[in-house]
Amino acid sequence: MDAINEDIRVVIGAGVYNNNPEWIQTQESELNLLQRHQWLERFSPNTITAILAEHVWEHLDFDEGVKAANICFEFLRPGGYVRCAVPDGYFPNEEYQRGVQIGGPGPVDHPAASHKIVHNFRSITSMFNAAGFKVSLLEYCDEEGNFHYSDWDQNKGFIFRSKRFDHRNIEGKLGFVSLIVDAEKPINN
Repeated sequence: MDAINEDIRVVIGAGVYNNNPEWIQTQESELNLLQRHQWLERFSPNTITAILAEHVWEHLDFDEGVKAANICFEFLRPGGYVRCAVPDGYFPNEEYQRGVQIGGPGPVDHPAASHKIVHNFRSITSMFNAAGFKVSLLEYCDEEGNFHYSDWDQNKGFIFRSKRFDHRNIEGKLGFVSLIVDAEKPINN
């Protein structure tokens, strides 16, 4: 499956939507970010081109996030990357923050009930840096709540919950954003 020249692109926690149809779609039960043996069953180290995780990493605490980043780092080829989107702890919207808070906003069956962290650009950058990645911020809010955006290629990992693609963002008003980063494995490692 992972021949040397094969372009292996993996979606972690794909859910029901297939926004990246050419990518390998996985669920937590088959490819858990914290279970290295599951990765070894499917891939060889240094072979994956890209890993996409949209609203997954917030279900890990900081130390688990570093462990997951280390596992991804091992399996990415040099120059490969993780495109990661998480709720943004600096987005200045009270309803949004209630919805993404640690432990969720209410019942245990709410999707956010298993949130363990609400990242901001500093925490997510330090988490991926700790695993050896070079991090590029694509979309994020700063400490004052100002939104920053760098143009990014959707073909390198489509993120629905983003400035351009989320239907809640209309007429220039942001209704829902994600903190989006590309964490690249250096070529000279």
